Amino acid sequence: MKIIIYTDGGADPNPGIGGWAAVLLSGKHEKRISGNAPRATNNRMELTAAIEALRTLKRPSTITLHTDSQYLRRGITEWIDGWKKKGWCNSQGKPIKNADLWKALHPLTTRHQIEWVWVKGHSGNEWNEVVDRMARQARLDITPADIDDEHVPKLYTRCSCKGNPGPGGWGAVLKTADNNDGEMSGHAARTTNNRMELTAVIEGLLLVPAGGDVQVYTTSDYLFQGAVKWINGWRKRGWIKKDGKPVANRDLWKALDQLKKEYAIKWINAKGQTHTGLDEAAILAVTASKKQ
Repeated sequence: MKIIIYTDGGADPNPGIGGWAAVLLSGKHEKRISGNAPRATNNRMELTAAIEALRTLKRPSTITLHTDSQYLRRGITEWIDGWKKKGWCNSQGKPIKNADLWKALHPLTTRHQIEWVWVKGHSGNEWNEVVDRMARQARLDITPADIDDEHVPKLYTRCSCKGNPGPGGWGAVLKTADNNDGEMSGHAARTTNNRMELTAVIEGLLLVPAGGDVQVYTTSDYLFQGAVKWINGWRKRGWIKKDGKPVANRDLWKALDQLKKEYAIKWINAKGQTHTGLDEAAILAVTASKKQ
């Protein structure tokens, strides 16, 4: 039996709440599975996705398994035999990470003929995008909803970009307890989703009096993770990433970094959440993107 499998997994933050997912395809048949864990890492969720996918198979099969995790693909195709011979230790004699999951995965792979294929994440591969969304939703299913403060202004931001790069727009909506609301939008003839997400927040913050508190709602993992986790490290390294390459959109990140000094910002990852403000910001962004 020939089967095509796509797997994905992740944690937010890393480590943090995790989710995993897999899709199994055989002819006209399709099976989707997913799950989560309250405390996990990206790598543990990637491994779990592969383990659970293979566990669903009742008889030996010929499999093409697609993953965007080089840790998983190289671990199972290049490193695992050496780890096993060394008693699940690495070349320095230290216990390998996630040994429990590697021990669970290895015997499952011996029952099948498996081709392990790496696929670049977020590159437009249909099924990779499907399992990415499934894993994210599995994580969100056990992620506590952010508790907002009704007395603190809420800034909702969205973007719209046709092509990446391509013509794009952004929208920002401010809602306050005293109904001193506001909205802004703008467009660019050739831009990217990430640049529009950053621009929406930078411009949207101008609606908030300097020195005030604000809750920023975004559906962009890139913006949320960058603002919460990555930006301090980028600044310390002179806006250079750990791999030595310049930070993408560093002009906008620098601008946001300066604005952060003027506000007390609570960042809220609103992906998968429903808010009227987000809907309104999305309409502004779409409308703006059509003004090219």
